[in-house]
Order: sequence, then structure tokens, then C-alpha cells
Amino acid sequence: MDPLASLLYEVRSNGALFSRNILAPPWSIRFAGGTPLAVVTLLRGSGWIVPGGGAEPVALGPGDVALVTGAEPFTVTDDASARTPPFYVVHADHCTTADGEDVSEDVILGLRTCTNGPGGTTVLLTGSYQVDGRVSERLIGGLPRVLAVHRDGGRLGPVLELTDGEISREDPGQQAVLDRLLDLLLLSTLREWFAGPEADPPAWYRALGDPVAGRALRLIHDRPARPWTVTALAQETGVSRATLARRFADLVGEPPMTYLTGWRLALAADLLARTDSTVESIARQVGYQSAFGLSVAFKRVYGTRPSEHRTTGAPAGAGRGLPVP
Repeated sequence: MDPLASLLYEVRSNGALFSRNILAPPWSIRFAGGTPLAVVTLLRGSGWIVPGGGAEPVALGPGDVALVTGAEPFTVTDDASARTPPFYVVHADHCTTADGEDVSEDVILGLRTCTNGPGGTTVLLTGSYQVDGRVSERLIGGLPRVLAVHRDGGRLGPVLELTDGEISREDPGQQAVLDRLLDLLLLSTLREWFAGPEADPPAWYRALGDPVAGRALRLIHDRPARPWTVTALAQETGVSRATLARRFADLVGEPPMTYLTGWRLALAADLLARTDSTVESIARQVGYQSAFGLSVAFKRVYGTRPSEHRTTGAPAGAGRGLPVP
């Protein structure tokens, strides 16, 4: 499994929050944030994502799909230069005015559907993503604030049509269906963006095309428990130790052993959160000879011990920070 597949495999929705907005101009909707990833698409009409923080607005046409990363609020509007006040602010489970007054009953048109009034021809679809786990955060941390995939030449149309048809339904198991559709929409968008000529992917993704660094990345992801050294990786890739170390650092942005440590600890953090396996067992699964060895590395990088992370649920990386590829 290549590094992209490893990371995408761990990004899964659980309790997807979809919102369909039928809008008449002028319109502007503020999304309160709080989730690290949102999917935004215009099924009909055009508009702009205004990410805030000094970042440039991003244009969206009909059928375009964008991912917005980070928990900060953002705005979607029909005219980025008009500075139209938000008609409503979308929170996790309700809508308010900009001043905080609950207007959920005023804007709700139907199941998962809101509107700013009659005659709307623009259809905006959003899905919020609770990204769970350190492996997933390694992917999200390497993405820009807003990335967009345009419908022209893309293959997202059928996914969007299926999603639009499911949002207004309330059949048995509907939440599970929506979760999987959001997963499919996210993964399809990322795959299209990574393959596009205008993408600015993380360094580790660009390194996948290199016969030396890419091969080493795949070995690390496929077999994290193996007692890798720079020499062992060099032998597997058919180059000298110095060549591997230099090529890997130049293309990935960090030495191979630093990347390996970050990947192992991300895997360990997720196993601690998602399984009942002992720390000793998890240590061996991710390449440490003992629970003590894992604990030392975990504490050094994340600022907490594995047992404390599991007991308190404190986010790994709250201490010195998670290495991001």
C-alpha cells in the first residue's frame, strides 16, 4: 500500500453533517467552523469561498468541489467583492444570525435543506468532516487551506448526483449511507486534485514518483514494524546510504528516520485510541521492541505517555507537535 493509500484509508466519516442550501442572490453564508475538514460544492450556480485570514477567495462553478481545511470559520458567497453580510451562520446542529440569534426554523426548507428565500436557483452542498486520528491528520496537515477540483475533465459528477439524491431521504441506515458518500466524495476529490497540473501536494506525495525516495516511503508504510535503518532502506532501494539519506531529505523534507518515527507514532496513537491492545503489543506492531521504547519516543514527541494518551484522550501532539510529512 502506497503512502497516499495508507493515509486515505484512515480518513473516514462517522456522523456526516450534510447541508443543502438553495439560494437567491445576493447571498452569503458563514460556516462557523469547528471541524478540521469541510467539503463544499455548487450543484448549480457559481460562487466564491472566502477562507479568511488574508487568504485569497477561491472561485467555484457548477459541479466544482472544494475542500476547506482547518477549524477556522469561512464564508461562501455569490460575490467575493460585495461583502454581503451572511444571511445565516451554519453551526453543527443549528443556524443563527451573525449576532447569534437562532434562526433555524426560519431558514429550514426541508430535511437537511435551508434557503434564504423563494426563487433560489443556486444549490450549495456542504459536508463537514470530523477527522479522527493522527494518521488522518498527517494528510490534512499537508493540504492547503482551500483546494478546488473543477468539473471540466473531472469524474465527480456521478458522485455528486448520488449524494444530492440521498440528502433529502430518511430511509433506514441513511446516516451510514451519507457517511460513505462523504468518504467517496472526499477521496475522489483528493485523488483528482493530486493528479491535477495545478496541485501543490505535500512533499511526500511528490517524492512518490522518485525511484529512491518513493521506494523508501512505500517500504516504511508497508512494513513499519521492520527494524529499519538508513542502511537497510538503502539496500532495499539499491543505492548507497548517503544517496538515500540525501535524496529522501531533499524530496520529503526530513531525514528517513525522522519520517519513520513520525509514521510509527501516528500509527501507535491511533491504535491506542481505537483498540484495546496493550501498549506492549502496539509497540511491537509499529516497530518498537518494548512498551518502554515506545513510551520514551511518544513522550519526547507528543509530550505524554501512551498510557496517559489512552486514559485521558488528550490529543497526541499537544506537547511538542506532530511531525507532518
